[in-house]
Amino acid sequence: MRLSTKSRFAVAAMIDLALREKAGPVPLNSIGTRLQISVSYLEQLFSKLRQHGLVDSMRGPGGGYTLGRPAQAISVADIIGAVEGSRALHSDEASEAGEAGWLLTQDLWTGLSQKMIDHMQSITLQQLYEEQHAKGVQVESRPAKQRGIFTQRKPLPVKTTAPNSVFALAGALATKR
Repeated sequence: MRLSTKSRFAVAAMIDLALREKAGPVPLNSIGTRLQISVSYLEQLFSKLRQHGLVDSMRGPGGGYTLGRPAQAISVADIIGAVEGSRALHSDEASEAGEAGWLLTQDLWTGLSQKMIDHMQSITLQQLYEEQHAKGVQVESRPAKQRGIFTQRKPLPVKTTAPNSVFALAGALATKR
């Protein structure tokens, strides 16, 4: 079994998504800002997660990502398998005859790998979500975005004709005399 930084980032991003999903689709740039991961890297991860049905995407203003299925139906093994590929969840085989040590310990490493897979399949995204809430992780609420043709325009800044410096004031007073 292989666990890489990619796997860690994917699991962390999915926890972040689960924490904030109730407020609507979560944009990747907000996940990237909170987790300090580049958006282009997150795009690669979420592309693989979407291909495996773990997340859904919405385009356009107010778009982002939501969970593709309930959090209790997504395991850590599902997330790692999606981003690392199917080989990540299986033990490595000896590729050359010179690796005699592998043959001697193959059963040990295969058994250990299987126990790790079983453990990761037993941990759901819902459990990780609940752990974060129990720790008191603060989830900021996003204001509802107003869309449509009847939204209020932002007020224009007030323009003044008053001088903005002492020299401009002196010049303005000198021209009036």
